[in-house]
Amino acid sequence: MDLTPLKLTVIVGSNREGRFAPVLADWLVGRVAGRDDFTADVVDLAESDLPTALSYAPDERVRAELARISPRLDDADAFIVLTPEYNHSFPAALKNLIDWHYTQWQAKPVAFVSYGGISGGLRAVEQLRQVFAELHAVTVRDTVSFAGTRDLFGAGGRLKDPAGPDAAAKTMLDQLAWWGTALREARALHPYAG
Repeated sequence: MDLTPLKLTVIVGSNREGRFAPVLADWLVGRVAGRDDFTADVVDLAESDLPTALSYAPDERVRAELARISPRLDDADAFIVLTPEYNHSFPAALKNLIDWHYTQWQAKPVAFVSYGGISGGLRAVEQLRQVFAELHAVTVRDTVSFAGTRDLFGAGGRLKDPAGPDAAAKTMLDQLAWWGTALREARALHPYAG
């Protein structure tokens, strides 16, 4: 059994100006840093420049951007997608990143942290579950969601009452670690035939 920490890629799924995502990403990475079963890499879509027009023969600029991002997704044993909810769905930048890749998601677990609106982003998560199922990824059952996000955080980006979110994050990360370990071992024994 491979006991090395799982390589966890956290995808910050919003590139909107004025977004709240960096505050939540800092909180999330703090929860991951307190564990010895993960090492985290953050892919922030505000720092990505992939075009929305997909291509089987991307130009040099797009190939350079893919060369910067794709290996990080390839190397991941597991993912957490941090997504807001925009108009009952998830951001276009996130769908764009997902669609530029295929094998990178296969036979790997994906967890979700969501925020936005009265639903806390859960409608975005439900749609993402369908997308990742199509890509042969496994989504973990429990999520962390924040409704009324800006009211939950105080000065310096600290949660006013961290007990509930911290407990939800622990449950989600425990599930992600189980699936990440099981699927990493399965891929090592028998490459996925997707």
